[in-house]
Amino acid sequence: MTDLIEAKAATRRAAFAARKAAHAAAAGEPAERACARLYSVLAPCAGQVAAGYMPIRTEIDPRPAMAAHLARGAGTRVAVPVIEGEGRPLLFRDWRPEVAMVPGDFGALIPETGDWLLPTVLIVPMLAFDWRGYRLGYGGGFYDRTLEGLRARMPVIAIGFAYAAQEVEEVPVEATDQPLDLIVTEAGVIRPGG
Repeated sequence: MTDLIEAKAATRRAAFAARKAAHAAAAGEPAERACARLYSVLAPCAGQVAAGYMPIRTEIDPRPAMAAHLARGAGTRVAVPVIEGEGRPLLFRDWRPEVAMVPGDFGALIPETGDWLLPTVLIVPMLAFDWRGYRLGYGGGFYDRTLEGLRARMPVIAIGFAYAAQEVEEVPVEATDQPLDLIVTEAGVIRPGG
């Protein structure tokens, strides 16, 4: 287990640097292209609750796609994650571009008030990903716990959203790591196992 922890830590350090460089280089057209692809991938999910996220640090910003997805109407809703505590799955609160936001844990903004929603589609941030559909996050396990719990209850689609430069040859994984169903970058859409 120590080797796995060390492998994840080393991958995480390299991934932070790669994402920072990609973020600096991707302002404008590449980021817009990634959001357009994300919006297109969300098209079959009209009428469902999609969970996005409020970007922190150098995460790629999904908010333009989230706002555009809301405009699809007919019951389509968007939520963002709220951390309830260490070792717990995420909860999701209703989001719209105009809602009042307050600081949450880890520096991400969360809606001050709003309905708690159960998403069937999750847009997932990350540090790194591989073609098998595995992702590397910050190490808290929030998305892995959340996806495991949601998938035990119903069909859920997990869409990783990242810069293409965040791809690594192989993410070190353990039994609790949950794979992504799709990965969207400015370079295209990856369908693991497809």
